[in-house]
Amino acid sequence: MPRHRHDASYLALVLSGSYEEAGDRGRFQVGAGDIVVHGAFEAHLNRYLSASSLILNIPLNTWQEPAAPLMRIADPDTAARLAERDPREAAAFVLSTMCAAPLPAADWPEQLAADLARDPHLRLQHWAQAQGLADATVSRGFHKVFGVSPSAYRAQLRGRLAWRRIVGGEKSLPDIAIDCGFADQSHMTRTVFAVTGRSPGAWRSEVK
Repeated sequence: MPRHRHDASYLALVLSGSYEEAGDRGRFQVGAGDIVVHGAFEAHLNRYLSASSLILNIPLNTWQEPAAPLMRIADPDTAARLAERDPREAAAFVLSTMCAAPLPAADWPEQLAADLARDPHLRLQHWAQAQGLADATVSRGFHKVFGVSPSAYRAQLRGRLAWRRIVGGEKSLPDIAIDCGFADQSHMTRTVFAVTGRSPGAWRSEVK
């Protein structure tokens, strides 16, 4: 499934089969009982590793976003039965019983993704030099894993980070643009609109 995004937060609970997800929170190979956490407007792609995979998407509130990217649950069947009756009951059950799953060891594409998430000001060329990798190698290898170039990935992360700060705080829009690594407020406006479908001003008006 090509790289895409959802407008609201949700939990992807694997009921059967297995697949690999590569997105804004990293790359994971998951199977039955695993839960991949997705915040609103995060992007990812899926590579299915088995002929038949069944995933239950459990919606969360738009602003709800568990911090750990990968969780596990001992009783996915109960979650599935609850979801048939009331998705809110299923969400409450999963949130109360899930626990953090161990994260896989990262190779350099995952490490770059994590470093970009931690530091919106990260310079790709400097990162490649520090790792002893050619710029072209980084670009090709990262795209192969995540379905997008490192610079595009960074821009989307910046756009989402800016959106979170716009709706979650009182800082001015110009200050948020600087904090998130944008050249100016206009650059942030274009990127936030591309990621969320709405301008920073529209989002700020909604939460006031």
